[in-house]
This record gives sequence, structure tokens and C-alpha cells, in this order.
Amino acid sequence: MLLSLRKRKVLYILLAIFTIFITSDLLSRHKIIDHSKLISDDWSIESLTNKYDFSYLKSFGKSSTFNDEELKSTNEELNKNGYILKPQNVQFKFLNNIDKKGSREEIIDGDNSRYQQLMKLEIGKPQDASLINAPEDVSKYNHANATILILVTNEEITKIGQSIRKFEKSFNSKFQYPYTFLNDQPFNDRFKQRIKKYTGNAPVEFVTIPKELWDKPTNIDEEKESKAMEIMYQHDVAYAKKGSYHNMCRFYSMNFYKVPELAKYKYYWRIEPNVHFYTDIQYDVFKYMESTGKIYGFTISLYDIEESIKTLWPETLHFLNQDDNYKLINPNGGFQFLLEDLQNPNKNKVAGYSTCHFWSNFEIGDMDFYRSKPYDSWVNYLDSTGKFYYERWGDAPIHSIGVSLFADKSKVHWFRDIGYLHDPYYNYGNI
Repeated sequence: MLLSLRKRKVLYILLAIFTIFITSDLLSRHKIIDHSKLISDDWSIESLTNKYDFSYLKSFGKSSTFNDEELKSTNEELNKNGYILKPQNVQFKFLNNIDKKGSREEIIDGDNSRYQQLMKLEIGKPQDASLINAPEDVSKYNHANATILILVTNEEITKIGQSIRKFEKSFNSKFQYPYTFLNDQPFNDRFKQRIKKYTGNAPVEFVTIPKELWDKPTNIDEEKESKAMEIMYQHDVAYAKKGSYHNMCRFYSMNFYKVPELAKYKYYWRIEPNVHFYTDIQYDVFKYMESTGKIYGFTISLYDIEESIKTLWPETLHFLNQDDNYKLINPNGGFQFLLEDLQNPNKNKVAGYSTCHFWSNFEIGDMDFYRSKPYDSWVNYLDSTGKFYYERWGDAPIHSIGVSLFADKSKVHWFRDIGYLHDPYYNYGNI
């Protein structure tokens, strides 16, 4: 806003100078202005900056981006690569590489047609690694450094029990990876006893989340938060007024990998209450992640509610254009996933980006990625804005933007072969 006001001041100065010039010329000559002479005068930005001090506006400085050659070079780089990664000049652009044309409805029809063709292809196991099948004697099995991660309350015992029954049948009864249960309140004995009936012989750990990792920060302006929540509620943003949901989103975005009991693990598989697994998974998913160096796996991707993340992308760009933060970006990131603006352009108009994200209620990830400087410094900046509470930033868009910016896109994997349902969306998988 400050920069906008300054630019307007500059515009007013230029208009005033222009008006004085015209008025004085008319008064002195009492005749129509000679436009050919006016056009030949030097009205370039460079000429004006030699006469007036616009140094407080970066765009009008002597290293101005208005330089024709620099502007041409910048545009060529952006149009070719879809991004520019330079100090204080990080930009992204959607590249319509498959030349989609037509109205929004026509583009959606074309995308649906391509999707239907994809879904007709035979679904198989991953082909880019030697898969490790279930061992005959799991007690002698060399597990990957991984845990099954579940954030749940005592009251959700029945819903999470149903999820674990499905998960055990689908995968973990064969491999017996340890479970880590997280709660912001201590688990009661009833919950612990019933859980162990579902988890079979797999190790189980019950963890109470430290308050400093879960609770709302003390610097949040509660009056501002309340007003913001009301506005989101009026725009039908789900869970807008539910404080615990905001805490959960913040926790899964930037703090879950800091829980002391998780420090010993590298990989996690996140499971939620009331989800379903339909596939008989015969290979070790964690070993697949380990052998390929994958850092993130998903089953479902979809659009987000743009009203809940109106400034997430602008704040991200602000961070990337500070100091040397451009160096944190992976040049082979999945930027285009974030930028597509043809199928649902209103999302881009409101939030500044596509809002496409991986649905994080199913995710298999490498916590060392989250612990790394690029991701952790970025989410700490996001936290400093307070907008986990003044907006309703979810962990799904944050994880998705994070892996798309800071990881090689080849390290993100679609587990198309795993049948999964979180009502109302599903991944068909090998059923």
C-alpha cells in the first residue's frame, strides 16, 4: 500500500509538470501546441530521473527494470522457462505448453478427456525401483526409518480404529511399522487399550504434543483474528471459526516434524480418522521412497478454497524476494502445478495462484525435507504474518507449495496404485 501511494505521488507530480508546461506554453504563444515538437522532447524515465529524485521508488531507480534490453531479456527468460530466480526478482509464469485453447468450459472438457484416457491405462506398481515385497518373517525384517503418524483425539477412537483396521489389512500387518499417535491432550487409558487391539504386533507410541508446538502464538491479535474469522465464515470458509482447526493446520505445516519423539524418524505415513484403504499393498512403500530418494507421495490432488488462502502466495513471493532467499528455490521445481490459470481462473484472481494442492490427509513424506533450511525458513516467515489465524491457511496448500518450490519435481510421487477414500474423494487404485 505504501509503494502504491508513493507511485501515485509521482504520477501527480508528473501530471502537474505536464499541466504547467501546457498552460505556460498556451499563455505565452496563444496558439495550439505543436504536438510534433512535444513528441520529440525527451520524456523518458531516465531523463526524468535525472531531473527529479525518485530514488525511494525502486522501479524508478537508475538500475530501473524499464531498461528496454533488460526488460526484453527478462520477458524472454520468463516466457521460456516459466520462472526467473534472481535477487529481489523472483517471478513465475504459467506456460501453456500443450497449447490449450478455447473457453473455460472447452478447456475443462479437454482436460477431462485427457484424464479419462489416463485412467484407462493399466494401473501398476512403481516401475522406477526394485520393490521390496513383504517378508516371510517380519521380526527379522530391516525396516526403513519410518513411522505411521496419526493425529487424533480420545473421542475419535472408533473412527481411527476403523481406519487402522483397513490400513492393517492393506499394508501394515505385513510390515509392522511403528505407530506414533499424537494428541494435544494426554491419551486416556481407554484409548490406549482399544488402539492396541487394532494395531496388532506393531510398536505403538502415544505422544502429548508440547504446548509450544500446538497452541496459538501469544502475539496473535485476538480482536483482529475474531473479525477475520467472521469474514471467512460469511464467505462459507469451512472451519473458519474453529480455533483448534487453525492450530492443527499450523501444527502440520510447521511443527509436527519438531515433535521430540519424531526426531528419530525420517519418513512418515499420515493417516486420519474415518478413511478407507482398498488395495492389497504387497511392497514396502517406505523402502520405495528410500531407494528412489522421493520426498513426498500423494493419492489425491484438488483445488483449495481460495478465500481461505488469499495472501498465501503473495506472502510466499514476498519471502522469496527477500535477501538471498531466491537461492532456496529448486530450479526443477513443480512450479507449473501452482500456476495453471485456464481451467479455474477465478482461483488465480483471488489467491494469485491455482490453489492446486495434494490432499494431505494421505501423505507419505520425508521429514528431513521439512527440517531443511528452505522449507523451515519459509514456514517460519509465514508464521510471522499471523495468517494461520487471520486467514485459514491449511497444511495441504503449504506442503504442496513447499515441495513444488523447494524440491525437484521428480521426487514427488503419485501413488496411483493405492486405493484410498476420504469422503467425498477417492483414488481408485488397484482394487
